[in-house]
Amino acid sequence: MLRIACLFLLLCASASTYADGRNDAAAVVPQPRSVRPSTGAFALNGATQIYAADASARATAQMFADWLGETQGLNLPIRDGKPERAQRNVLWFETTKARPGIAAEAYRLVADADRIHISGADAGLFYGMQTLMQLLPVTKQAAPTVAAIDIDDAPRFAWRGLHLDVGRHFFPIAFVKKYLDLMAQYKLNTFHWHLTEDQGWRIEIKKYPRLTEVGAKRRETVVEHKVDPYVGDGIAYGPLYYTQDQVREIVAYAAARHITVIPEIELPGHAQAALAAYPQFACTPGPFEVWTNWGVSENIFCPKEETFAFLDDVLGEVAALFPAPYIHIGGDEAPKDAWKKSAFVQDLIRREKLKNEDELQSWFIRRVEKIAHAKGKRIIGWDEILEGGLAPDATVMSWRGEKGGFAAAKQGHDVVMSPTGYCYLDYAQGPVESETFAFNGYLPLQNVYAYDPLPPALSARERSHILGVQGNAWSEHMPNAETAEYAVFPRALAIAEIGWSEQSSRDYADFERRLASQYPRLDRAGIRYRIPEPQGFGDVLQIDQPHYRLQLAAPMPGAAIYYTLDGSLPDPRYSPRYAGPVDVDLPLEQKRQLRTLVVATDGRRSGVYNASLWNRGLKPAIAAAGKSAGATYAYYEGRFPTLLEFENTVTQRKPGAQGETRAFDLKEFAGKKEYGLDFDGEFTAASDGIYRFVVRADDAVSLAIDGETVVRNEDYEQPRSVLVPLQHGVHRLRIGYVQRGGGADLHLQWAPPGGGLRELKAEELKH
Repeated sequence: MLRIACLFLLLCASASTYADGRNDAAAVVPQPRSVRPSTGAFALNGATQIYAADASARATAQMFADWLGETQGLNLPIRDGKPERAQRNVLWFETTKARPGIAAEAYRLVADADRIHISGADAGLFYGMQTLMQLLPVTKQAAPTVAAIDIDDAPRFAWRGLHLDVGRHFFPIAFVKKYLDLMAQYKLNTFHWHLTEDQGWRIEIKKYPRLTEVGAKRRETVVEHKVDPYVGDGIAYGPLYYTQDQVREIVAYAAARHITVIPEIELPGHAQAALAAYPQFACTPGPFEVWTNWGVSENIFCPKEETFAFLDDVLGEVAALFPAPYIHIGGDEAPKDAWKKSAFVQDLIRREKLKNEDELQSWFIRRVEKIAHAKGKRIIGWDEILEGGLAPDATVMSWRGEKGGFAAAKQGHDVVMSPTGYCYLDYAQGPVESETFAFNGYLPLQNVYAYDPLPPALSARERSHILGVQGNAWSEHMPNAETAEYAVFPRALAIAEIGWSEQSSRDYADFERRLASQYPRLDRAGIRYRIPEPQGFGDVLQIDQPHYRLQLAAPMPGAAIYYTLDGSLPDPRYSPRYAGPVDVDLPLEQKRQLRTLVVATDGRRSGVYNASLWNRGLKPAIAAAGKSAGATYAYYEGRFPTLLEFENTVTQRKPGAQGETRAFDLKEFAGKKEYGLDFDGEFTAASDGIYRFVVRADDAVSLAIDGETVVRNEDYEQPRSVLVPLQHGVHRLRIGYVQRGGGADLHLQWAPPGGGLRELKAEELKH
């Protein structure tokens, strides 16, 4: 009988190689538009002369010279002007004529044995310098060299953003500057500074001092995910905020790195910290306290004239601090309960001939847009500002998927794409059990990198309104700099490449290779990034003898892998260190639990990653019974806290509805909040072998094959992968899905033996 070793996975990682931080002409992140390597190399030494064409070029050249002194110990003076044509051993920064739009960020870098020449407009010259830094070694060398190369580069998008929420948790000036340094290093040019929240007001407004006296502190903070029932930590937080002088300092620091700072002042919702300070701007009398919980407060600004006068004053001070063309006004997650209960608001709706509270929010946003315009600013808001009608000049930041952004583009409005499924950097990067500080989503590096903000379905005119892409770092579960760095890096590098590099040039395996050379640079910057899982977890070996050869690879330079095969936690003090392929005895129908731990050169540890090894025979085919295409479904109304409770319900009571379906898209159940679905259909295996199935859902999902549950996943949006040896023929698939409110999403993928993953459509089954 054929014997098969199966690796039942809790995660997968593709194999890659890595560099050691030395110069590598092909290891730049983000990937340049055109790279033409040549022969030879330029060697920097104490006699190298740096030339700067003008004052603008001198600022960039000085920044490079400072960096060179820190990393290589070379202290090179800067000369004004242009080197002689025959002069050798020179590095020349040349400012070219300013060009409009993203062309201003283009640059050319040419290196040969005699000289390095970087040319570009102001921002472009700066980005050429950043590329040069990546071409040089990050550790000190006797003769640092740059391989001969010709790089012609320009960005794909004008808006390449990174966001930081300082409302839920505050981050000091030193950290913000560090954040900006890393943004500049990877050519990210827009810093979205989320300054106000229900949980804290973080910017000094001189006319309203109580915003920081009261709004910048809270009584306590909810403990991790213990929102309902609520558990607080009992520790006062704050007062923590930025003075206007500190804001100016950050804006200037960012500008020197060609980064635009976009402030966000949330309205009409996410305003409880402001209302705690000034309750007269609510529709109910209060009093309010700065919110200690996560989620969304029902207390929002009331649309009365006093409120707009207050917002006029606040936005006036904000506009004076930030030279950016935009003020982000939020506009998201504004519960309308207080408006519905307010006699004043209901009378206002009638007087303004509005249909409902959604149209009132649009009316509110339009009033704020007029205030912003009077101060020379445009507004940008989250995609909820589409509801009830979009303000005439508003730009939309699309976060609830992509539909809002595409709808705005079709209406002729500019859009920044930032959907949760690709750009929310507070989501878990790996198995939930190894991610201590994360929201209940799942967004591994590979998923971030897969995003393309420009779908083919948009017309050329509509595509022109997609300004770019942004990664968002919400800080509910980032209480300090270390946890923020863990969440943001290295995923921010994927965001950078999405925003800069052409879609046609992007390849994840190549990105992983280039990313490995960036880890030493992140180490030097003191970034506490997430340590990846070992490479090789995705390997599958079919054998005809009872053993499995375990082959892993360190995911980063110098890292060590420790492992166990008995289910115990790996510990560097006791567990074996991986030094090469390990043969694992695996009798037929037996399982072994593999657990691994990666330890970086600085002693930092990864989470513990798990997989099960299972040597089993082919699952026999069953007799075919289905004649019609598609699957059947049974619908059960109600809330099911666990999948097991739902599965028991399926066996004990009749469904509320039954039917046939050719899709797992859940459209038939739109508007229903709490329910369970039992899908049933027959799948045909075309040949003997190992089949891979991947299931992902919001909220919980299970997969059973021929009566055996092979996946039971309670983790929000986190895929589970399983490899099942199937005999040629028919096999019964049952998918259990539980919806507990919020988004509804279900995906089932499969791959035949040796084949690639693709979506399994219900119409491919039979019933």
